[in-house]
Amino acid sequence: MLFSLTLGLAGGILAPVAAQAQSQCAKRDVVLSQLAERYGETRRGMGIAANNSVMEVFAAPETGTWTITVTMPDGMMCLVASGQGFETMADELPAKGKPA
Repeated sequence: MLFSLTLGLAGGILAPVAAQAQSQCAKRDVVLSQLAERYGETRRGMGIAANNSVMEVFAAPETGTWTITVTMPDGMMCLVASGQGFETMADELPAKGKPA
């Protein structure tokens, strides 16, 4: 399964492993290292996705960069999207049936 990427951030993260993976996925520890060392991003949220995969959101509050990843049960982490302008929100969503 191939995931789309936005901006150039994800390409820079996986450039060192592109020859090995030939996709937008790499071993989890490699991707985590790149997110932390190159971009200062740390995990800000997570959830269980389809097929027992884990979706995570990483962000750097200082720069506003963010990355969404999915980690497969085999330990491969794939980049789904990335961008700028991340803000932490404390607002609750409106109740079901009420307008936003």
